[in-house]
Amino acid sequence: MAEELDEMYRDIIMEHYRYPRGHEKILNPDIINEGHNPVCGDEIEIKLKMDKDKIETVSVNCAGCAISTASGSMLAEICEGKTIAEVKKIAAIVKALLKGEEFDENIEIGDIEALQGVKKFPVRVKCALLSWTTLVDAINTRETGATEKRLTASTTES
Repeated sequence: MAEELDEMYRDIIMEHYRYPRGHEKILNPDIINEGHNPVCGDEIEIKLKMDKDKIETVSVNCAGCAISTASGSMLAEICEGKTIAEVKKIAAIVKALLKGEEFDENIEIGDIEALQGVKKFPVRVKCALLSWTTLVDAINTRETGATEKRLTASTTES
């Protein structure tokens, strides 16, 4: 049974890698942030179009491994239409899931659950977290009153 579940999760990750979501062009994004994982070379650019505190549209451009690309695709898929508070909760769940920590299982995370197998490979956790840390970094910077749309490069999460 566990093998079947692992295979299903691998299939979900590969489907997001092959057909990533969030590649729509956003004209005049409200937030742009870039992230880089110097350990493996993954790079990501996230653009957000906001409607007050709600994410209207997400664009994710990732150049990296299957895990990083799939995670960015999952981010784009789940974050559209969510409030900043909802997105921060989901990002915290992703971090807890990848680190093997407890999290609120009542919050729907969709395909993100497929990333839980990544925790078995600690060096790959940073790949899966890159898009999420880049997103949260952008949101936190904007909440502190930054007026620039393009923010500084995100650091990797350990």
